[in-house]
Amino acid sequence: MTFDVVIRNGTIVTASDMFTADIGITGETIDTIGHDLTGHRVIDATGLLVMPGGIDGHCHIEQEEADGTVHEDDFASASASALLGGTTSVVCFASHVPGRDIVAQFEDYLRRGQRSRVDFAIHQIVTRTDADTIEKGIPEIAHRGAAGLKVFMTYDDFHLTDGQFLRVLDAAKASGLVVSVHCENYDAIRHMIEAHLAAGRTDAHAHATSRPSCLEREATYRAMTLAELAGHDIQIFHVSCPDVAEEIARARHRGVRVSAETCPHYLTLTESDLKRDGFEGAKYICSPPLRTQADRDGMWPYLRDGVIGIVSSDHCGYTFEGSSGKARHGRDADFSLIPNGMPGLGTRLPVLFDAGVNGGEIGLTDFVRLTATAPARRYGLYPRKGTIAPGSDADLVLWDPARQVTITNDLFQGNIDYTPYEGRLVTGWPTIVLARGKIAVENGQVLREPTMGRFIRPECS
Repeated sequence: MTFDVVIRNGTIVTASDMFTADIGITGETIDTIGHDLTGHRVIDATGLLVMPGGIDGHCHIEQEEADGTVHEDDFASASASALLGGTTSVVCFASHVPGRDIVAQFEDYLRRGQRSRVDFAIHQIVTRTDADTIEKGIPEIAHRGAAGLKVFMTYDDFHLTDGQFLRVLDAAKASGLVVSVHCENYDAIRHMIEAHLAAGRTDAHAHATSRPSCLEREATYRAMTLAELAGHDIQIFHVSCPDVAEEIARARHRGVRVSAETCPHYLTLTESDLKRDGFEGAKYICSPPLRTQADRDGMWPYLRDGVIGIVSSDHCGYTFEGSSGKARHGRDADFSLIPNGMPGLGTRLPVLFDAGVNGGEIGLTDFVRLTATAPARRYGLYPRKGTIAPGSDADLVLWDPARQVTITNDLFQGNIDYTPYEGRLVTGWPTIVLARGKIAVENGQVLREPTMGRFIRPECS
């Protein structure tokens, strides 16, 4: 048999195995894994790792905010960055801004996604719990293929009370949707921000000291307790430190159905980056904030043992200088007025590979599990996505583990004007990326056009 494409002699890496073989692709899917396969096009992967395309389960792309702004990284640009970094599927967020029906916002976001170059799934944010949202909206969104719901325990325009959170949990349980949670204590943070500003603390580093880890830990414990009461699954987003991870481990030990993710910036950056001169510290404002070096270094064991099962980017499409970006209120704005979030779609895999695999913290199979297989399972996309097996989509990344690259923002060809990793030297880089059997990136060029991505509905949860 002659396949459309054969990837020959690569070291195939899945979440459980490593072996040398050929991959035969027919159309959009993997047909056969074997030896001495023949194809109309043959790609020699000798010396390369062949891994499932990355799945980034936490991306803010072209997302509308309550103040009317829209994240500046749109689907066309953000998905190009994703591909250049080896990510072939994303899960992103439909808003729930005041005055608009939740189903209408889901459908509007689905239309925006038609400009994506990569396949995409949708989390639906829930910011209020009126009868229409709970009784009609959530069941309808589940029917239309949402990958899950997201709720916030902080932020003025987003946070839910404990009672509201329980109503969302009950509705999600009835509709079979996982609930992901941003865990920080809203009232305590408001208190801390007011105290900082009263004391004249307006600098970027005050963002970190106004949101200490104990407030993330408390909110995480509370979210898991409410999920335990409701008897439903939750996922804790962007765990920033070992204290929170240990709280999750204890909950799992007593039987709470909770999973967790972290992000590369919590594994590689620290709160000292917020102290950079001038307005530069604003580039590193995200929530939860960056923690100490000891916190950073203490996160790795929780990735190895599966307490933290996913590494996502939490890509947040704010520019540094743009009209909706970090400097929207001026370069002398206090920390509480600076939009929270950092870009990371393109850098997620290279930074994690270098820090984790090259750093001896995780193995290659761990890398695939954390960046592809586990998010595919969590969001109901497995085995169509997230693995290398006959019948799976031919989303593949050919990775050169020896290639050294100095990260610069222009490598990722997006709308965002900075990367927090500017000038960082990493070893390990994607050389060819395939999306559903077609070459999407080669020689640093994006070959996949906007509109070629598809909305993907979860098949299971």
